Amino acid sequence: MTGTVVRIKGLKRYFEPKTGRWYAYHRKSGRRLAAEFGTPEFFAELAAVDAETKGQEAKPGTLAALIESYRRSAGFQSLKTRTKSDYQKVLEYLKPLGPSPLAELTQGWVARLRDKTFEKKKRKFTNYTLTVLSILFEHAIEQEMMTVNPVSKVKRVRKPTDSKEANRPWLDYERDAVTAALPAHMRLPVALMMYCGLDPQDALTLPRTAVSDGRLDTRRGKTGVPVWVPLPKPVLDAIAAEPKHPATTLTLCANSYGKPWTVSGFRASWRPVRQALEKEGKVQPDLTLKGLRHTVATILREMGKDYSAIAEMLGQKTEAMAKHYSRRADMSKKMAETIGDFEAEVNRRKTKNV
Repeated sequence: MTGTVVRIKGLKRYFEPKTGRWYAYHRKSGRRLAAEFGTPEFFAELAAVDAETKGQEAKPGTLAALIESYRRSAGFQSLKTRTKSDYQKVLEYLKPLGPSPLAELTQGWVARLRDKTFEKKKRKFTNYTLTVLSILFEHAIEQEMMTVNPVSKVKRVRKPTDSKEANRPWLDYERDAVTAALPAHMRLPVALMMYCGLDPQDALTLPRTAVSDGRLDTRRGKTGVPVWVPLPKPVLDAIAAEPKHPATTLTLCANSYGKPWTVSGFRASWRPVRQALEKEGKVQPDLTLKGLRHTVATILREMGKDYSAIAEMLGQKTEAMAKHYSRRADMSKKMAETIGDFEAEVNRRKTKNV
């Protein structure tokens, strides 16, 4: 018996590999519907969102109208699901400012918004808000809704000079200590981060089809850059030891319940492991999963690999990010040469004085 196909206007569907479910975005509001697609709960949620947005057409020439225009644009529609979700968080934050006329959105207005956002949301979200605003205003210029981008001369919030280094590279003994302490269901994801330089999100959602004949063939979720890596032996061993479970039909890695990992779920499992190792003195504080990407880049740079090779390994579009990830290795090498020259000069002066 053939099922009836129901088409619903105003929705955009997408499949989420890590949960194995279909979701939908409400185009007009930009909101993701939480209920599973096609269920009674889904249609009830859809009706509630439709009722909420009905009759709320944005007034032309306002920030709300600009946001609606951008959401309909090819630029927004072509974004990856993950990026679109990140943008949506900022657009929801800006929603109360929707009635603001575009003519009043000056450089000063943006600077004041930056300061207020920093008080509530801190540095990272504040700077990301400026990035999304800049994209909105560039769209407005393209559509002849504005003539200048008021974000262009507004400074980002700088990181405090006394703040700790984010995502520092792991030391060799820390890698060994973590590997020995991990439970079985966490070893493969960490091995993919540790030896292939995968971002935690990419490692946890990696489809099983991405691995074939001992090779990894995938794309980095954030940049879309292809990543092709012959898998090192520790990763192959971790794959061989991975327990068989239903989730492996979708993702390579699974949690202890045999279901696909979520990033938040993995971080929750990682936290007590890290804290126990810190308490035992086996790792230093501030160890992060993202730091493993910096670790891979640092080791490759210390081996003498150029920035192009590092960028290809990490799935980066430019060599600039490869330099960023491997900056500690470059600094260490430069300082070793500097100290060597300095010591030689001091010794030369001692000999001269004698």
